[in-house]
Amino acid sequence: MKNSFKELTHEELLAKYEELIKKYMDLRFKTVLGHVENPLEKRTLRRQIARVKTLIHAKNLGIR
Repeated sequence: MKNSFKELTHEELLAKYEELIKKYMDLRFKTVLGHVENPLEKRTLRRQIARVKTLIHAKNLGIR
C-alpha cells in the first residue's frame, strides 16, 4: 500500500486525499461512539493521508 499512490495523477491524488479525509473523520466519529472494530486503522489512515499530501506537494513543486 505504501507505493500505490506514486503512479496516480494530480487529480486522482486530490480525489484520494478527499476520500481518505472522509474515511478518517468517519472513523474518528465511530471512535467517540465506541464502535470501532480495528483501532489501529486510525493510524494507518493518518499515514496514508500524509503520503498523499506529500505527493501532492511534490507535484505542485514540479519534483515529480
